[in-house]
Amino acid sequence: MTTSLILACLWAIASAIVAMLPMRRQYAPGICLLVAAPLLIIFMGYQHGWWVAAFGLFAFVSMFRNPLRYLYRRMRGLHVEVPE
Repeated sequence: MTTSLILACLWAIASAIVAMLPMRRQYAPGICLLVAAPLLIIFMGYQHGWWVAAFGLFAFVSMFRNPLRYLYRRMRGLHVEVPE
């Protein structure tokens, strides 16, 4: 297995672990994972082609749909509800 796929598997495991944390403790590691994901997807696309990058992008959006929805609404200036 290539380096990019090993890193992608580790990223997915780390995301699952962060999802199990209480909400107030998810922010810092969640932001790190959110920032690292595009770099990892580009690396996977470079090593394996666009279809693997597309699959990785689909998985990323699926796992981070709520934070991405929050960021999208915040950038558009819409009202955002934050869970307690």
